Amino acid sequence: FTVTAHNRIEDRMYDEEFDYVVVASGHFSTPNVPYFEGVKTFNGRVLHAHDFRDALEFKGKDILIVGRSYSAEDIGSQCWKYGAKSVTTSYRSKPMGFNWPENFEERPLLTRLENRTAHFLDGSTKEVDALILCTGYQHHFPFLPDDLRLKTANRLWADSLYKGVIFDKNPQLFYIGMQDQFYTFNMFDVQAWWARDVMMGRITLPPEEELKANFDMWRAREETLEDAEQMIWYQGDYVKELLAETDYPNFDIEGTNRTFMEWEHHKAHNIMGFRDHAYRSLMTGNMSPTHHTPWVEALDDSMEEYLRN
Repeated sequence: FTVTAHNRIEDRMYDEEFDYVVVASGHFSTPNVPYFEGVKTFNGRVLHAHDFRDALEFKGKDILIVGRSYSAEDIGSQCWKYGAKSVTTSYRSKPMGFNWPENFEERPLLTRLENRTAHFLDGSTKEVDALILCTGYQHHFPFLPDDLRLKTANRLWADSLYKGVIFDKNPQLFYIGMQDQFYTFNMFDVQAWWARDVMMGRITLPPEEELKANFDMWRAREETLEDAEQMIWYQGDYVKELLAETDYPNFDIEGTNRTFMEWEHHKAHNIMGFRDHAYRSLMTGNMSPTHHTPWVEALDDSMEEYLRN
């Protein structure tokens, strides 16, 4: 590979040659911004989750959120907590389905905006003051030529990556952390460890047909997943497969998954109260302390208040 770099201190461009390239730039920085009819003339605030900073901005406002994943859940909860008049989330596939509090509702997909009126797929309407797009991110690699650029949706088994890491058009190009994620830094660590071992010759890649068969097996299983619990066990099993092929320090996948399950059950039981629970560290065995104030009542986000005994 010829890699062109920019020395910003000296303002100088230069080339270097490499045998391997690892793309580890993440994929949660370039917003995916769908177009809705009427958005350009909407008489309110429009922003993507990427630009959300302070829920107090929306105190006393009727908020419409497009999306049904973590950003929609978190931003909607924050706006509700800090005094939004109402929160409406709009989903494309299915509702989140939590037991939301009063003045928090879910509706089918937004179809168009007319002044301050939002129109939804089921024919209903609502007057809103702000539109927050929790619509995900794009895999965006402007530093790569088209033939080396990963093109995939945000899914648990990304397109074009053998073992979730190797680019199928060039086995000397690796992508780290390109999946949708329950596991995060542990998975990135294991992927990097595995890629390193391939580059150092500690792991010999099987023939491409075997890599493709492995890809097809994980893709077929991915397409059967129905809920978050199944997705968590799926990603845990993927991390376990890479662990088995390296000397990465082993960690408790089963325990990690059980902690995830506990967290998911708390969310299902009380979406506005699950943050009040504590969990046991799998590294130290210690329980983390619970916060001194219930989340819905904790309105001071300063470091001093958070750490107060």
